Amino acid sequence: MNATTVETGNEQIVSVIVTALEEVLRQELTDVTVETRLFDDLNLDSTSVLALLMTLEDALDTQVDPESLEQAHLESVGSLAAFLAESR
Repeated sequence: MNATTVETGNEQIVSVIVTALEEVLRQELTDVTVETRLFDDLNLDSTSVLALLMTLEDALDTQVDPESLEQAHLESVGSLAAFLAESR
């Protein structure tokens, strides 16, 4: 897998994350980027993070291992996308 394939994969995951965030937050998000911070910019809390993870598991047909999930993975949309890409 080359860097372009990884970037394309992450772009697809970012798109799925944005859609999941819109569902969880019940609002349209037009300015979300990979730098968007989940807690500081989108005001997620622990309950909304759990809802987001469950939505992402369904959308990506994957399981997120809570033992491997660290706070750093939830810093931004990009860090979450990278974690999900590695987990697949």
